[in-house]
Amino acid sequence: MNSIAVMTSGGDSPGMNPAIRAITRSALNQGLRVFGINRGYSGLIIGDITELKSNHVTNIIQRGGTILKSDRCLAFKDPIVRNQAAEILKKHGIDGLIVIGGDGSLTGAHLLTQETGIPVVGLPGTIDNDIYGTDDSIGFDTVLNTALDAIDRIRDTALSHERIFLVEVMGRNSGHIASQVGIASGAEMIIVPEVDFKLENLCFSLASQRAQNKGGSGIIVVAEGPVPGLTFRLAKQLETQGEKPGVSILGYIQRGGRPTGHDRVLASCLGASAVTYLLAGFTDIMVGVTNSQITTTPLQDIVEKTKPLNPDLVELSQLLHK
Repeated sequence: MNSIAVMTSGGDSPGMNPAIRAITRSALNQGLRVFGINRGYSGLIIGDITELKSNHVTNIIQRGGTILKSDRCLAFKDPIVRNQAAEILKKHGIDGLIVIGGDGSLTGAHLLTQETGIPVVGLPGTIDNDIYGTDDSIGFDTVLNTALDAIDRIRDTALSHERIFLVEVMGRNSGHIASQVGIASGAEMIIVPEVDFKLENLCFSLASQRAQNKGGSGIIVVAEGPVPGLTFRLAKQLETQGEKPGVSILGYIQRGGRPTGHDRVLASCLGASAVTYLLAGFTDIMVGVTNSQITTTPLQDIVEKTKPLNPDLVELSQLLHK
């Protein structure tokens, strides 16, 4: 192997730049040429590829987002397009590829190597932390701290006005962000897709809180869920029960910002490890972390399996507010 390429794909996450930096410098230090593919699979299929030198990744470790840009490429679902992408990689003399992204991006990586034989290693780069085979994903710690800071500020207003606030965090079909930021913020309730929710339980909880002289304020953390508008629908339902909830959708503010120290270290370790595994002849795997140890998971498992939510976190939240 003489040269490798790196790309970031799908939604951006804080820590992608530290991962790019680690991959680039680790590979250069082992005598490889390194190429950056701009705008993920969209850039790959049009040959938007630039060679990376050490100075290209100077002073990016503290920056959010991704210097390689990112995109969601529906065209890459076509096997003909994937074969064309492999030919473009070969044309540039690229012997291996590292893909940083979420489950959709890693699915594309799996199909690419299965169909074309291009060696591919994936890294879990998603704020949702919903990828099977790793305890942690690049960007997750940063989003927790970003959301936590926002919720702490919202609680000040909730206390001042003695109101309930529904705070929606990202997560699509998973409640990993909601469950952990809910614990950290002391939320009165956490609503996630993985756990059945009943409005009457929430109303009972709010009434019990008032009966115990805990005041009329509170924070309810809501995972956005697969269907937009969940939090506003919930607010409308609470209004019919006599509540006057405020609503705050944190949205894309969660994606941006400087990566935390944890995410910088995680991304650096995973990036350097990905280069090591490629050079050792591994392909069709994701490099992650389990029990604080670097581990690998077949990309086939990433495609077929989902990462379960830890139900103990939701139960802990309920316990701490009884």
